Amino acid sequence: MLSKLVELIDINKYYGLKDEKLHALKDVTLTIEQGDFLMIMGKSGSGKTTLLNLLGLLDRFNNGNYIFNGKDVTNLNENQRSELRNSYMGFIFQQFHLIDSLTIEQNVELPMLYKENNKLSKKEKTLHVEKYLDTVGLLNKKKQTPAKLSGGQQQRIAIARALINDPYVIFADEPTGALDSETSKDIMNILKSLNKDNKTIIMVTHDGDLTRYANKVIHIKDGLVTKVD
Repeated sequence: MLSKLVELIDINKYYGLKDEKLHALKDVTLTIEQGDFLMIMGKSGSGKTTLLNLLGLLDRFNNGNYIFNGKDVTNLNENQRSELRNSYMGFIFQQFHLIDSLTIEQNVELPMLYKENNKLSKKEKTLHVEKYLDTVGLLNKKKQTPAKLSGGQQQRIAIARALINDPYVIFADEPTGALDSETSKDIMNILKSLNKDNKTIIMVTHDGDLTRYANKVIHIKDGLVTKVD
């Protein structure tokens, strides 16, 4: 893994066609170092989630260049993008996106099932799942289903799932937005602990109180990065 994990160079993103075009991101240039805890802040409609989706290869941009871990990923096809996401990126969303019909351990295991060249035995996969459930303090819930867990517990499961393939970077889109203040603090402490272990975190938030967890904060307004702290 390179120390300069992410480089965006003059990124522009448009939505719509012809006269109805919305210029969602404007000439965004950004460097993220391995081990950063970066927060992207801005009001609703500012472009912060669009930026996160581009960084996570969940959406495409119209022009500019994206370098990830020293490789130009600007023009990857969908299969290449999917493989890169599953191998090197983990995702946490405001809504937990757990599958109700699966147990907790099955939910956490899912990304491993889609990872190419995964040669772990069934026993090794089980041990891997248990490791990350223990990391988030929910190993004793592995046989339960998501519906039996609180919102905070479900978000912890989502964190374990994001970690299961040992990604270089975790993308978090308002991960505390659906949680009460005390549970939010617990989730942020987990993310901060992961960051102290040198895991790169890139998080979208509109809550200025959470910036104390970050070592770098970018502010975005009307598609422009207006300030970097």
